[in-house]
Amino acid sequence: MQPSPHPPRPLPQWPGPRTRQAIADQAHFLKTLIDRPRLTGSVAPSGRYLARAMARPVDPARDGLVIELGPGTGPVTQALIERGVARHRLVLVEYDHGFCRLLAQRFAGARVVQGDAYDLPKTLAALAGQPVAAVVSSLPLLNEPPARRVKLIEDAFGLMGPDGLMVQFTYGVGSPIPREACAQRFSAHCTAPIWRNLPPARVWTYRADRDGRVAEPLIARLIRHIEPRPPRARRP
Repeated sequence: MQPSPHPPRPLPQWPGPRTRQAIADQAHFLKTLIDRPRLTGSVAPSGRYLARAMARPVDPARDGLVIELGPGTGPVTQALIERGVARHRLVLVEYDHGFCRLLAQRFAGARVVQGDAYDLPKTLAALAGQPVAAVVSSLPLLNEPPARRVKLIEDAFGLMGPDGLMVQFTYGVGSPIPREACAQRFSAHCTAPIWRNLPPARVWTYRADRDGRVAEPLIARLIRHIEPRPPRARRP
């Protein structure tokens, strides 16, 4: 029997552990989206580029807890750990029971709290008095009415105090926190679009505005300068 002139085909390989985990996370995320679309707000977990951009503003050397809102399957949690935030400093506030169970298994040492992220004083009552350095949110804020979004940032800075930092991503163009709520209270800055995330997103950071300045995006400043001004009244 003569050998075949064609080399044997390689046997198909099963997906590796990371691929299987990503597939499982995607399936869980889609199920949650179907069950509770308003609370999920996305078709997939945050990609690693978005997750890293959200973790980047957090200073791991600063004392205090880091509270993550809506961690889902934990991509931003992992990015915060890689950034240098110790697990025992992480408080993960998640509404979905299945995600809570997954987070507790995946991030041993972090504190997982099942509860409503839009009612932080009640959900995090057990943490009252503990220093909080930052609040990092993956909540789909644009699915919520403006009043609820304003309450969220007020509650967040109520926990953190004036030196705190709030991080929020959005698929929208403008600030997910209404600009009128930031005026004279919070400064807001955003990154360039993160095109390598699907869909592309921006990351906004909010800080207490000590100088009482109104933070506004560049396009708003340009429009303000272009708008015609009323003529000055002539002196008699």
